[in-house]
Amino acid sequence: MSESKRRPLLKVGLTGGIGSGKSSLARMLQIRGAETIDADAIARTCTDAKGAAMPSIAQIFGPDFLTADGALDRQRMREHVFARPEARQTLEGIVHPLVSAEIGRRTLASSASCLVFDVPLLVESPRWRFQLDLVLVVDCTPETQKRRVQIRSGWDHATTESVMRSQSPRATRLAAADLVVFNDGNDIAELEQSAQWLANRFGL
Repeated sequence: MSESKRRPLLKVGLTGGIGSGKSSLARMLQIRGAETIDADAIARTCTDAKGAAMPSIAQIFGPDFLTADGALDRQRMREHVFARPEARQTLEGIVHPLVSAEIGRRTLASSASCLVFDVPLLVESPRWRFQLDLVLVVDCTPETQKRRVQIRSGWDHATTESVMRSQSPRATRLAAADLVVFNDGNDIAELEQSAQWLANRFGL
């Protein structure tokens, strides 16, 4: 098969603030025929026990940031980098190149007609925009974000606020969007309807 036929015809960047429902929409699009590449899932694999990022993380941050089985202690690292921007940059410098390489590998291997990149920090990373045909943002109010995250993750108010502050402001995400799905309710059927509309638009 030629290179032109192997590559996806449509590349969609999917993003949204924590608790927006981005991952749920990604799964719905996948069910309808899109191929999804989840940047967070790749990052988690890199930081699991024996993950590709772990030797460097252990060397730079030390054993206190590892779990008993050698994976990244995500809670401890989250608390550490929120208070230290330079530590966040160091961690990203380890993990992001590995994630980018795996995304590139999967992109080249794909024969899908629509490839959806599920990227939480898409807006924060300027390298993404030129690689995409369009940016799809899942949006909801900050109050809804907080409620969903605290129910799902059990985080306290301060931790939830810290994570939200580390992401781009809502207005910045919306300004970067070519398409927006507003997902502020609790009715999953409404999000399913949006997914079907998108699937039709994407030719799935």
